[in-house]
Amino acid sequence: MRMQRDEVIPILDFGSQYAQLIARRVREKGVYSELVRPDISVGELKKLNPKGIILSGGPSSVYEPNAPKCDPKIFDLGVPILGICYGMQLGAQILGGQVKPAKAREYGRAKLTVTQDDPLVRGLPQETTVWMSHGDQVHDLPSEFIALATTPTCPYAAAKHRSGQFYGVQFHPEVTHTPRGEQLFQNFLYEICKCSGLWTMGNFVEETTRRVREQVGTGKVICGLSGGVDSSVVAALLHKAIGDQLHCIFVDNGLLRKNERQLVESTFRDHFKIHLITSDAADQFLRELKGVNDPQQKRKIIGKEFIEVFKHEAKSIEGAAYLAQGTLYPDVIESGHGYAGTAANIKLHHNVGGLPEELGFELVEPLRELFKDEVRKVGEALGLPESLVWRHPFPGPGLAVRVIGDITAERLRVLRDADEIVLEELIAANLYRKTAQVFAVLLPIGTVGVMGDARSYDSVIAIRAVESQDFMTADWARIPFDVLATMSNRIINEVRGVNRVVYDISSKPPATIEWE
Repeated sequence: MRMQRDEVIPILDFGSQYAQLIARRVREKGVYSELVRPDISVGELKKLNPKGIILSGGPSSVYEPNAPKCDPKIFDLGVPILGICYGMQLGAQILGGQVKPAKAREYGRAKLTVTQDDPLVRGLPQETTVWMSHGDQVHDLPSEFIALATTPTCPYAAAKHRSGQFYGVQFHPEVTHTPRGEQLFQNFLYEICKCSGLWTMGNFVEETTRRVREQVGTGKVICGLSGGVDSSVVAALLHKAIGDQLHCIFVDNGLLRKNERQLVESTFRDHFKIHLITSDAADQFLRELKGVNDPQQKRKIIGKEFIEVFKHEAKSIEGAAYLAQGTLYPDVIESGHGYAGTAANIKLHHNVGGLPEELGFELVEPLRELFKDEVRKVGEALGLPESLVWRHPFPGPGLAVRVIGDITAERLRVLRDADEIVLEELIAANLYRKTAQVFAVLLPIGTVGVMGDARSYDSVIAIRAVESQDFMTADWARIPFDVLATMSNRIINEVRGVNRVVYDISSKPPATIEWE
């Protein structure tokens, strides 16, 4: 069930690779936004009670026979509409303009010149840099339109309908390559749509706790804690809402980072006083993983064992009827069921698999409207420690996909010790919050080295460090050489069984962030 919002900006998604980014930019300005189907009916839009509407970009050409369209009646709703790239072209076409292939396709940075004072471009310098990505553009602007800005090859880089109901920009204000793009969103939301900025994480916490109480009543809720950001925020949020009705299960599968179990237990059992069951299942997982080298097989085994352990522990919580999951808004969108509040047949959290069906639980998903950065803000608002709220992502299968090849207790020990040193030195250099993900990988090879006066034949540790905004793409992080040197020296000197450290300088794509 979606929450009712006093201020909503629906974004009609025409297939833009930046659609989620548009939604995040709007939310960063304090206004709730959600992605909807491009063919959403006017009736469905009215139910959302929008303060304004945004038409996203997209890969199609508006004059193609099967190009996605919106209902022209949305222009009669009486709310401001902003078209971005394809959205501008579609809006201009519907309102009497003509769209043709551009003489020169623009891709990359361009110089925008503001030619007309208007609320949409107010506060922008007369000349600024924007990011272009288009092969078509509006030609022969109708008399009802006013040009607001140009680029050297695009005479109508920004324009508006004289009624003030439709605005269009040919560039992408949502990307970081358009440095003043946030000003344009600010202007559209507050100067044109007259929004009040009601979307705050404080308001979200208050509204969500009330909604959870209504959903579960006096029932018990089980939450699978992994120690990651999402499940931790879910647990803290539910505990605020229903207190002792929450029961958390933490499965120690033996594939965790060093001191992970102690962190989870001290945070949730000792600090928050949450009912916490810790299942010590390390021997069971390692027994099933013995001799398994294929990463996909590792994942399947870990998922199967997790469900068995979780089911066993859940049976000890008498009367539990609800299962909490850390589903986020991108999960809902990617499932294809997140648009316009449609039924939520979403992909399941990697840790709980098919548990809702197997155990007959009703799902509680308090974070399903949030992006990852918003989840972190909720965690801060709930008083979770900064070290937990801002921790780097950790794969569902744990260290099983960072120990390349066979998994043994000894190889896990080597990786844990090396990984701890990497993170310690990263934090000491004040680089943890400046990087997206940093970790150690244990390679399945030995190399010759000299330790003291003796020849050694020991393991190799690879250090992986990336920078990323969305984790769909990533670039290798330029960690200073002196920091890498300290990491390497400490690992070789302090971790028994390692005589060589290498640094991964691959970007995603073509490489992935994790090695397996």
